[in-house]
Amino acid sequence: MNAPWKNGLPGNRDPFAAYICDDTALDVLRPVVIEMGWQPEKCNKGGLRNAIQSLSVSASPAILFVDLSESGDPLNDINALAEVCEPGTVVIAIGQVNDVRLYRDLLASGIHDYLLKPLSAQQVHDALNNALTVFTAPRSGDGDTVRRHISTAVVGTRGGVGASTLATSLAWLFSDHHKAPTALLDLDVHFGTGALALDLEPGRGLTDAIDNPSRIDGLFIERAMIRANDNLSILSAEAPINQPLMTDGSAFVQLEEEFRQAFEMTVIDMPRNMLINFPQLLGDVNLVLVTCELTLASARDAIRILSWLKTNAAHAHPMIVANKVQPAVAEISKADFEASIERKIDFVIPYDIKAASNAAKLGQVFVDANRSSKATAAIKQLAERVMGASEDDLESIAEEKKSLLGSFDFKSLLAKKDKSEAEAAE
Repeated sequence: MNAPWKNGLPGNRDPFAAYICDDTALDVLRPVVIEMGWQPEKCNKGGLRNAIQSLSVSASPAILFVDLSESGDPLNDINALAEVCEPGTVVIAIGQVNDVRLYRDLLASGIHDYLLKPLSAQQVHDALNNALTVFTAPRSGDGDTVRRHISTAVVGTRGGVGASTLATSLAWLFSDHHKAPTALLDLDVHFGTGALALDLEPGRGLTDAIDNPSRIDGLFIERAMIRANDNLSILSAEAPINQPLMTDGSAFVQLEEEFRQAFEMTVIDMPRNMLINFPQLLGDVNLVLVTCELTLASARDAIRILSWLKTNAAHAHPMIVANKVQPAVAEISKADFEASIERKIDFVIPYDIKAASNAAKLGQVFVDANRSSKATAAIKQLAERVMGASEDDLESIAEEKKSLLGSFDFKSLLAKKDKSEAEAAE
């Protein structure tokens, strides 16, 4: 659990405390606690609300055993408990509700384990032993080994170019095919589709982080992120659309810092407006995948974004990814697009509406639902390029060029577009 304002050291904390509603459970718990070498007096009468009240004025233990039987809203009460717990507290909950959804929600909120009443001595003993192992295990990053980390931001030149589809697909490939611990951060706080693409509930982690940036640490990441598979965790939101985004961006920067400590790969689905409002978000990003379509508007905005990156994030290596490409019906040709942005397109992903529909119906990311698709093959090549990026690649900076926007010949491209439309009409 996480608390933003307490800084107690583990050495100054009690090893164990319990808050139990009924005498029957207390009678099972106390002998096990004595066997573990702890004080039976730390087994208190009273459930979750009593725990919150007590821990708000005293240091929390290393392992906390808490009864949810009298709680009308366990998830909200657990969040209230997190506010008063020391960082690193391992919480075991017990209750009477045998519900898989509640069990999963409690684990997602940061609870270590959930036990059903009536309790057995062996069940309690095993749970406490597991909790003790978790508490005494070294934290990730405690060793001297330097973890290589690659942070990739996916930015769409226009809405609907498929940047979110690309971001979720890459994150899934990094975690599933390459077995790399991966974080997916969906920064479209009101309309993000990261969790939706993975058929998950977004949870409240991202909005909690925005509201309380000081709470963000490694344990908050463990509690707040939703796990999509063994190596992929996602932080997304569906914030109420009547509530504007009120933040200075510090929460997002702190999240990125924690991701660097906890994961090997970070994928950030970054809406264009985030570049404008929070340029500091790209401070430690290694790669920026500028996702576009072969259209006039997309070419214009690719130029603007590349120019912005050159000024505000010169350390980040940009890649141009043309998505939904249909050569026969493209608004402008690939050659004209490359001429206008004064650089080559790095990857071309073909248009496949059937594959996109199939992914939506199955509730899977694009590359998982369509493993034999040509579009999937292209995205896999992109993922391999990102995974194989060398230090030289990550530090490379594009050589100085003349103003991209100044050299963009809109008139010529419009003329070509009009000519193509006229020929098609004939």
